[in-house]
Parts: sequence; C-alpha cells; structure tokens
Amino acid sequence: MAASQRAVYWLGKDTLRVSAALFGENRRRLVKALKATEGVQAKAIVLLQGGEQTQRYCTDTDLLFRQESFFHWAFGVTEADCYGAILVPSGRSLLFVPKLPDCYATWMGEIHPREHFKEKYDVDEVHYTCDIADVLAKQNPSHLLTLRGVNTDSGSTCREASFEGISQFTVNNTLLHPVIVDCRLLKTDMELEVLRYTNRISSEAHKEVMKHVRPGQKEYEMESLFQHYCYSRGGMRHVSYTCICGSGHNSSVLHYGHAGAPNDKTISEGDMCLFDMGGEYYCYSSDITCSFPANGKFTPDQKAIYEAVLKSSRAVMAAIKPGVKWADMHRLADRVHLEELVKIGILKGDVEEMLKVHLGSVFMPHGLGHLLGIDVHDVGGYPEGVERIDEPGLKSLRMGRVVQERMVLTVEPGIYFINHLLDQALASPAQRCFIANHALARFRGFGGVRIEDDIAVTADGMELLTCVPRTVQEIEEFMAEARGDPKTFSPSS
Repeated sequence: MAASQRAVYWLGKDTLRVSAALFGENRRRLVKALKATEGVQAKAIVLLQGGEQTQRYCTDTDLLFRQESFFHWAFGVTEADCYGAILVPSGRSLLFVPKLPDCYATWMGEIHPREHFKEKYDVDEVHYTCDIADVLAKQNPSHLLTLRGVNTDSGSTCREASFEGISQFTVNNTLLHPVIVDCRLLKTDMELEVLRYTNRISSEAHKEVMKHVRPGQKEYEMESLFQHYCYSRGGMRHVSYTCICGSGHNSSVLHYGHAGAPNDKTISEGDMCLFDMGGEYYCYSSDITCSFPANGKFTPDQKAIYEAVLKSSRAVMAAIKPGVKWADMHRLADRVHLEELVKIGILKGDVEEMLKVHLGSVFMPHGLGHLLGIDVHDVGGYPEGVERIDEPGLKSLRMGRVVQERMVLTVEPGIYFINHLLDQALASPAQRCFIANHALARFRGFGGVRIEDDIAVTADGMELLTCVPRTVQEIEEFMAEARGDPKTFSPSS
C-alpha cells in the first residue's frame, strides 16, 4: 500500500521529501526475513523502544533529541519516548506515543490526537504508551522479539525494549538483532536517495569551506561554516559526528575536534587542512573528508603526499564490486601508499617485504572505510562468525564482510606523519631498515592527508555519492576561482 500523501518528512524549500513508504518497506523486509528465521514463532511481535528525551546531567536543560537508530529505521518517528510494534504474521504496525499532560500545551505546544501520528507516519494503529501491555496482550503473541545485541564498533549493547507489564509476556531477545542488522546492511532505493541527498548537501558545504578558508582563521570558523550551510541549505539540524577540522600538525590526529582539542588552532600559511565533516538528514548520514592547502596552492611535498593518497583511493574504487573482500581493499590501499612513498624517497627497499612487517599501518593506522547509513559507522561490520584480523591497521577495519550490492561504504585512505608511530617504527629493527630517516625528517609536523568519499555498491562496481574537487588541479583551480568570486555563500546569508 502506498504511503498517504501527508506521510512525508519535508523541511520546506529545496530540502528532500522522504515518504513514510521508506519505513513501510523496511518493516516489510524485516517481517519477510523474520518469517524465514528459525525459532521465530508464527504469532511473534517485534517490539522496539525509541529514544528518550534526556537532560544535561542533573539540570532541566533538554539535550537536542535524535532518534534511536533501529527505531528510526523501522518507523521514521522524530518524537521521543515512543514504542513501535510489528506483528510478524500480518506485518501490521503499531505505534505507541506518550499520553501528554495538559500542561504540555502551555510549555511545548499543541497536543496532537493519535490520528495525527497515524497519518504522519502511515502506521496501522496508534496507541498510548501507558496502554502498551493491554494492547499487546489482546494480540495474544507467542513471544515478543526485543532487540539486544552488541555494536561491533563501540562494543556497547543496544537497549532492549522494556515497559511496565512486560513480565507477563514470553520475551526472546536473541533472534531479532542479527536479522534487523542484516536488513540495515543493504540499502533500499529510497534509502539510497536520502544518502545521495546527504552527500550532495555535505559536498556543497565542503566546497563552501574551501572557498572561504584563509590562513589566519580559526579551525572552528570552518566547522561553523560547514554546519551553517548544512542546516540553512539542507535542513540538517544534526551532523553525523563531531567535525574534524585539523590544520597543520593537527591533520595527523585521526579524531581531532574532541573536547580536549576542539578545532581551536589558528590556521597558518603553508598548512595542509584535513576537514572531515558530514551532515545528517532525517537520521541518514554522510562522511566526507577533504584535504587541501590553506592558501590554495600545493607545495611539492604536499602534492606528492596528496597524489599518493588519491592514487590509492582511485585504485580501490576501480576494484570495488560485489564479491571482493573488504580487507583486500585495505591491503590494496596499503600497497599503493608504500609504492608511492618509495617514489617520494621516504621509504626504500622491497614493498613486498614492507607489507610483511605491516609498514603501511605506520602511515595509515586506521581502516580503509566503514559501512554508512543511519549511523555514520553503520551496523553489520562483523556478523557472528566473522572476526577482526589481528594485524596492525587491519584490526581497526570496521567491516570484515565480503562487499555486497547495495552496501554504502566510505573509502578513506590516508597518509599521516604521526610522531609516536614514526618513532616506534624507527625503533623497530624489522621496520626501520625501510625508512629513509633524512627524508622522513622533512615531513615531521606535516600532518596528514585523508581523502574520503561515500560510495554505493552496484551490481558491477560502485556509484560515487560524494562530489567535491579531488585532483590537485581541480582543487587549486576551484580555490583560486572562489577567491575571485564575490558571489559565494555568506555565513550571514
């Protein structure tokens, strides 16, 4: 059944319209998969609990709410403190919303009737959360399928649905998680449209940053400009993760931008900038990194390192297709980096021997990329039976699967000059013999280069979702043109 015309998420102007049919299709996919899963009984009901509104520590200051990801995938509900149920035999959807007190209308606005949410989200029934036990009991379920499982990126266990009266039901909390994770792994056509949108807006925001960046500015000014563009032009109230705006030596800090290093350095003449930022629309993410010189012109050393990373990025993209092992794509990037570092003169010797001692991880200690979707590090990287490879670099890879059509992935190779890793390598008899220390010394303090694009895997290759200047020539021409164009986006517009 098609979603009602009112059941559309839209923030006006040129923002994307997202139909509730997206979530209806997700629920149908989940029900179909559960029916094929051993142990799921005929009258099972899926029960998911949405995110809760929380406050800042012990205060009454609300934190900006963002929906729990599994709940969003299934229902697309933006409000806090809800539950959702899916009847496996019929696929019928039940949404449970809080019964709000009269004073809510004074402080927070109109109290909508249940019919409002039925139309808004195109679900079959809407009830109040206080009635959840009675409503579910009338369905006489064989068991409730609740969500409990470990996120393989964070190591945290997702929150299992609970409510007053759940003890009267038979509950299974092991069957649902692997099934819904596998559903989230492969994106539908409608999900891909949202991810194309998040990439388009975020790509344009990165380009605006490239237009405006100048030596003498603070890194946080570029973070602010990116966020302002994403929100004002794309309706993105949230970013997908903490913005990383590293310049100079900070560009070698992989997750720079945290509270202890809050994008607060002054950008200097001659700095390389590594800006890793992604906007989020209706809980769907993007994750893009652009690296470029602050003054718009690459030095010979900057160009050499940048083009080495670009070469590995393009080699990986040319090789990606269904059936390849993601770990092999990481190894391919490592190989290209080492070959190029030999040409630059930083390394010497046989690349095959360098690979045996994991020299690539000295310069790229992180994984090649990760799954992308409702979470920036999306679920499903390591299903049961797939273990991380316990090798430097590869142990940080966030996905161990074979590449499949409809996966959305980041491809983000990088070369970094991280002092403590360089010092460790120079202290290692197995690695230091390959390092030309006199040449390496020139790159101490250089920082790093990362090139990160988002891709969707197709039947015979990949679709590039990100659209920003990538070659040295494209970047230099784009930044030069922007400096002479007064009609660029203004932070005050």
